[in-house]
Amino acid sequence: MSLEILEAKLELRQLVDSYATLTDAKKVSEQMLLFTPDTRFKVYFGEQLVSDVTGTEQLEQEFNGHVSLVKRYFSTNAQHTVKIDGETATGVLFSQTKMVRDEEGIEMITDYSVQYHDVYVLQNGKWLIKERISHYIIVETRPLKG
Repeated sequence: MSLEILEAKLELRQLVDSYATLTDAKKVSEQMLLFTPDTRFKVYFGEQLVSDVTGTEQLEQEFNGHVSLVKRYFSTNAQHTVKIDGETATGVLFSQTKMVRDEEGIEMITDYSVQYHDVYVLQNGKWLIKERISHYIIVETRPLKG
């Protein structure tokens, strides 16, 4: 494996980790800088497509809507496999995200086990997310204790 490929893999890992870190910090406008302006973002719960957004303007609106309902997030990324082909790449990322919401005065936590299928592009020396398909595999909601 060449040094160029290793560097690209490191940069791509930093990209997906930045996405998670900015999610936790609720910094949606900064998060949009990780995407191409014409990005496509799809969300599936099981086999059902629940969201299909094109462009960072629409994506930012959607993310801000979600953020307004969430008290706090906690995300952890696990394995990230990528295949690099010049200035494009594809990747699969496994992630755990916890969201705490207030429902009728009770803090509810939802655990999401997510698999992201990504397409990345190198633009002006920086890797960006061109397409992200989110597959929510396991979703569990319960009252937060403690």
